Amino acid sequence: MIFISKLIDRQIAAWQTGLVQTHYDEVENMYRQVRGWRHDYRNHIQVLKSYAASGDLSAVRRYLEMLDQDLSTVDTVLKTGNKMTDAILNSKISLARSKHIPVTADAHVPVALTTSELDLCIIIGNLFDNAIEANLALPKEERMIRIYMDMKNTQLYMCFTNRTAGGKLRKENGLFRTTKGSGHGFGLVRIDTIVERNLGYLSRNSEEGAFTTEILLPQ
Repeated sequence: MIFISKLIDRQIAAWQTGLVQTHYDEVENMYRQVRGWRHDYRNHIQVLKSYAASGDLSAVRRYLEMLDQDLSTVDTVLKTGNKMTDAILNSKISLARSKHIPVTADAHVPVALTTSELDLCIIIGNLFDNAIEANLALPKEERMIRIYMDMKNTQLYMCFTNRTAGGKLRKENGLFRTTKGSGHGFGLVRIDTIVERNLGYLSRNSEEGAFTTEILLPQ
C-alpha cells in the first residue's frame, strides 16, 4: 500500500514538473515571437515607405492588414496586475488563438497573492488546457472560451467557461470524469487537491454545450 502511494506521488510529481515546463515553454515561445516581430519592425517600415513613395495605397493597405493579423497572434493583450497570471493566461490565449478558438478574458488580480505561483500555474494551466481540448471537438465557428478573474472580498475568484461537443456531461460517483482516457486526469486531481489545501471552494457545472468551473481561493 505504501509502495503504491509513493508510486502515485512520483507520477503526480513527474506530471507536475512536465506541466510547469510546458507552461514556461509556451511563455518563452510567446516572448520569442514578440522579440522577432520587434526585430523586423524596421523592415516593415521600409516596405510601407516604399509602397507609399510609389503611390500604391492598395499595397499599403494589404501589407497593414497582414501586419495586423501577424501582430494579433503575439500581442500580450491581458494585463491583470499579477505577473504570473499575465504570463500563463497570455501564453494560453496565444495557444488557443493559434487553434482558432476565440477567447474572451476579463481578469483583475492583485500584484501580491498568498496562493503560490506554482499552484496558480497548475490551476489556470489545467483549466485552460481542458477548455482548449473540449473546443477542438467543435467546428471553428462554434468554439469559445470565456474567463473571468477578480477579487471577491478577500478571496480570488476564477471562472472558466468553454463550449463542449454533445450534450450535458454526466457525473460518476458525484464527479465529472476526464475524457482523455487511461493515464490522464492528474490535472483534475491536482486542482482539487490545491483548492482543498487552500481551504477554497470549487464548483463544476455542465450544461447543454457548455462547461463551467468556478474556484474561490482565500487570500
